[in-house]
Amino acid sequence: MKPARIPDNFISPHHWGQLPWGEYYREALENQLRPWLGKMFGFHLLKIGNLSAEIDTSACAISHQVNVALQGPLLQVNADPLHLPFAAKSVDACLLAHTLPWCQDPHGLLREADRVLIDDGWLIISSFNPLSLLGLGKSVPFLRKRLPYSSRMFTPMRQFDWLALLNFEVMYQRGFQVLPWHKQGGKMLSTHLPALGCMHVIVARKRTLPLTLNPQKNRKAKSPIRSAVGATRQYHEGVKPSRPADSRHPQE
Repeated sequence: MKPARIPDNFISPHHWGQLPWGEYYREALENQLRPWLGKMFGFHLLKIGNLSAEIDTSACAISHQVNVALQGPLLQVNADPLHLPFAAKSVDACLLAHTLPWCQDPHGLLREADRVLIDDGWLIISSFNPLSLLGLGKSVPFLRKRLPYSSRMFTPMRQFDWLALLNFEVMYQRGFQVLPWHKQGGKMLSTHLPALGCMHVIVARKRTLPLTLNPQKNRKAKSPIRSAVGATRQYHEGVKPSRPADSRHPQE
């Protein structure tokens, strides 16, 4: 397995229109996200990457939405996604719409998103599926350096492992857009063979384990300890005091 972090710097597209059939990808992704955006509440939604900035998230109840990337036309904050200028646990939801495929360090990006997310915060990830028609295109030499084949493609199982290490719970995952050149992606194929979809989406929530135990369970688990002064109970039972050899009982 190739390492996730590589020294190369990717130049990510600034618009979905720069990708062949990119508008079809964007519309298909918005259709997948629309039911889940209505379930998200809070104060701040962070859309990381230029492609994330173009996703329609008007169905989300979070009103304050911020677009972040190094450069681009639709941004409110120009910053490196690997070093977000936000406090820890200050964001309610993060959208990474095809940000991982053009990221030098996907592990670092996920850790940074985990850092800024509040407990039970939402994380949305979309990417290209290597086990698809687009994945086959990466094996063709003259296509390998073209968009979108020049992007990195991670299997869904690999992304699940990354999220599990960060203690995220996957709420929804699905492949779609089996035929990339078709506007509906091949509706029948996408319905019955979603694993072969050229695109894949994951909706996950950040889970945090409690650091303190339940007091009632803690009392049941512990056995009572008797207090002792100067020695333990086992010492008293195992060692009996002996009389001095020259001791005499008083005679009447």
